Amino acid sequence: MRTLHVADLLRRTPADEPRPGLAVLVTGDRIEAVASPDALTAAYPGVRVRRWAGTLGPALVHDGPLPPAPSPRERVHALFRLGVAAVPGTHLADPALRAAAARTGLAVLDPAAPPELAAGRRADLAVFAADGTCLATVVAGRLVHRRA
Repeated sequence: MRTLHVADLLRRTPADEPRPGLAVLVTGDRIEAVASPDALTAAYPGVRVRRWAGTLGPALVHDGPLPPAPSPRERVHALFRLGVAAVPGTHLADPALRAAAARTGLAVLDPAAPPELAAGRRADLAVFAADGTCLATVVAGRLVHRRA
């Protein structure tokens, strides 16, 4: 199923300045296109549209110890609440933690590739409020965190 993610602003890489007027079309676990929302809704009538207040961009790569939590699954979900969709493999030495990452779709990178919103890339997206709070995280095309 195709989903169009539309936000107030969009940045293609973490270093880019956010720009208005762009959206990300996701099919399955991949980004199909980054273009204007009008062009994408015209090309794909009936596409599911998710509208986000904030800045949409690539999900983060977490390079540090994982947050503490009672279980490996909860440690992974703590990352999703931060807008993270990937970690270097060196931070997942614990087999239970690596299994939880695999079950949830958290990408394990060796070495870490820079995140980017581009056609053909894995659909790892995050939406951030002006204060830096993560509002939503999409991992491999699946919404895994939405702030209530």
